[in-house]
Amino acid sequence: MAGIEDVARLAGVSTATVSRALSGKEHVSAKARQKVEAAAAELGYVASSSAYTLATGRTRNIGVVVPFVDRWFFSVALEAIETVLIEHGYDLTLYNLSGGLDQREKIFSDFLLRKRVDGVLTIAVKLSDKELENLTKTRKPIMGIGGPITGARTLTIDDFAAGKLATEHLLSLGHTKIAHIGGLEPTEMDFKQPSKRRHGYEHALKTAGLPIRESWFIPADFTMKGAYHAAKQILGDPRNAPTAIVCSSDEMGFGAIMAVKDLGLRVPQDVSVIGMDNHDMSDFFGLSTINQDVRGQGRHTAERLLKVLEDATDNEPVNLEENVDWPVELLVRSSTARPANLAR
Repeated sequence: MAGIEDVARLAGVSTATVSRALSGKEHVSAKARQKVEAAAAELGYVASSSAYTLATGRTRNIGVVVPFVDRWFFSVALEAIETVLIEHGYDLTLYNLSGGLDQREKIFSDFLLRKRVDGVLTIAVKLSDKELENLTKTRKPIMGIGGPITGARTLTIDDFAAGKLATEHLLSLGHTKIAHIGGLEPTEMDFKQPSKRRHGYEHALKTAGLPIRESWFIPADFTMKGAYHAAKQILGDPRNAPTAIVCSSDEMGFGAIMAVKDLGLRVPQDVSVIGMDNHDMSDFFGLSTINQDVRGQGRHTAERLLKVLEDATDNEPVNLEENVDWPVELLVRSSTARPANLAR
C-alpha cells in the first residue's frame, strides 16, 4: 500500500505539502495541489484520518445541530454547508433536536463534548449559557444561524424588517386590507422568528394609520396545508375579506395561492399574496417574496467557521460574540399587484 512518502516522491514535493494539499488547507499552490492529487490518485493513496487526528488533535469533522431536517430552510442550509465542508476536506455529523429535551441534553452534554467534532454549527438553535460554556471548555468554536447567541459568533436576518418590508410592498401598491398568516406557538422555536415577522407586519400597518384586525391574523404551521386552511378562513367572509395576504414563509404563500384559486378568486387581481424565504419553487408559483438567500447563509457561515479553526491559537478565546447582519431583499413577481379598485 502506498504511503505519504510515496506520494511526495512521485509529486516531487515534501510530505508536509502532501498533507496540506490532501487535507484541504489553503497554503498550497494550485500547481502543487494538482500534482499531489494526481500522484495520490495514481498510487491509490488515501490519507489516514486517524493519523491526522493523532498528529493534530483535529477530526476534520463539524457537528451541525438543527431543530428539524424535513423542512425546506434547514435542508437547503445543510446542503450549502456540506458543500463547503467537503470542498475543504471536512466531514459533517448531523444532530437533530426533534426528539425533544432529553435528546437535546444528550447531544450537548455528551456527543458534542467527545473528540468527535472540531467545531459546532447551529441553525435556529439558541444555546443556553451552560451549553456554550461546556463547548467552550473543550475549545470547540460555535457558529450560529438564525438569531443572536450571547458569547458566540452568529449570522442573523432582521425578521422584523422582513415582515415590515413585505407589508410595505403591499401598502405601496395601494392595499389597505392586508391579512397575515403567521406561525403557531409550537413553530416559534428558539428565536421567535414568526412573532418578529408579525410585529413587522403590524408596525407597517400602524405607521400607515391602519387598524390591526385580529380576525385577519391566523397562525399556521409553516406548511402549504396549514396556510391553505388559514387563507380559506380569512377570505371566507366576502363582506370582510382582505385584498392581500402576508405569509411568514413561501410554503405558506403557496398554500394561500391555492386557497384563493379554489375559492374562485384570482391572484393577484382579487387577492395579492407575498411570502418570505425565496423558496426554490417560489418562481414557479410567481410568488413575490422576501429573499433571505438561505444557501448564501449556509455557505458564509461554514466558511467563517473553517476560517476560525484555521486561525485558532491557544492564546485567543475560542468563542466570542460577533454577529453578521445578513441582508434581505424584496423580489417582486406576479402574485402581487394593485387592488382591483385602484387598477385603472
